[in-house]
This record gives sequence, structure tokens and C-alpha cells, in this order.
Amino acid sequence: MKPINLAIADDHKIFRNGLKATLEDYPDFNLMVEASNGRELIGLLSEHTPDVVLMDIKMPEMDGMQTTAYINQNHKSVKVLALSMHNEDKYIVDMMRAGASGYLLKNAEPEEIIEAILTVHNKGFYFNEHLSVTLIKQLVGPGHSDNIGQQHIELNDREIEVLKLVCQECSNQEIADKIFLSVRTVEGYRARLFEKTGSKNLVGLVIFAIKRGIISV
Repeated sequence: MKPINLAIADDHKIFRNGLKATLEDYPDFNLMVEASNGRELIGLLSEHTPDVVLMDIKMPEMDGMQTTAYINQNHKSVKVLALSMHNEDKYIVDMMRAGASGYLLKNAEPEEIIEAILTVHNKGFYFNEHLSVTLIKQLVGPGHSDNIGQQHIELNDREIEVLKLVCQECSNQEIADKIFLSVRTVEGYRARLFEKTGSKNLVGLVIFAIKRGIISV
């Protein structure tokens, strides 16, 4: 596998160093660009084109939202993974509307950081499991690019029925009561949906359902 080229833009040197240490432990990552603000990053992009940028939202001179919007317009192949201390809907929505492909809290565990980078690079998006279904629907629209629509995944009528209820955040017991199945059977359908779609959590299932037109935004 070809290494994934990365860039970091964050004005806190201590955080950058910690993030670099995490990334250096993963052999498939190549950190090619490091910047302390958006303006510096844009200058470096004229010579280096990373696959994924880990972008702090709040930076001096040029913040993450402005920089993400610029990258989205001028370097469309580059994916931006937003980094923030804030787990608030407004920050997430603003960054996604600027063109970010994912959102990660700065206190995320190293395993989640690595998973987020790989997912953004391979699928075109990353949302963690703490986002609400309502917020996911705001973020994932027809213009949000990923490869789900091209994957050949067939679901039968019952799987689609269960998926719709899962996307309504119904529990296994609630789904069982609604469609007259045992909880154990519903658990089986849910496990099959995760396996077929390659989703790791509810967020992935919702994104799949939106992209396939199974549920509406």
C-alpha cells in the first residue's frame, strides 16, 4: 500500500509534537507538511500535496474554516480532518460546510486518530460515534463525496426495514416490537447490516442509508 501523505496545521507546538509522535508509530503514514497556521499551510501546499490535512479550527492569521474553504476550492483531492477541543454542533457544521471531510476531538485516543485518517482517505468521510443522527443528516448531503454509492451491496426488504428503524435510533427491543420479530433476530439483522456495509457504528449505517436513498436527509 502506498503511504498516506499527511499535513498538520495547528498553532500549539506541544500538540503538534504529540500528534507527530502518534503518527510516526504508524508505518503507512508519511508526514510531509507541518504548519502553525492556515496561511503557512497554504504556502507549503504550492510544493507539497498531502492526501489528508489534520486541521485545527482555531489558529492565528488564518483559521481552520478559512483554510479548509481555500483547500476545498483549490486542492480538491486533499481531504481535511478537522481537529478541535469543542464537541459542539456549530463548529462541526461550519467546518463541514467549509469542505472538511471529518471531525475529530483533540483528546481522541491514538487508535481513533489513526482510524479517522484511514477512513477519510479510503471512504472520503469520518464522523465519530458521538454525533446525533439529526446532525449527520445535516452534514451528509448529495454533494458530500464518498465511494459508498459505487459499492455493490444488496440488502433484502427485511434488512432495509431494520436499517430504517436503526436510523431512527430505535433499540433492538423497539425494532422487535414494531416488526414482530424476536430481539435475538433483530440483533442478527443489525450485525449483518454492519458486516455488509462495512460500517463500524451507527454513523456509518446512517451515512450508507442516506447515500442509498433509503432514508431522506
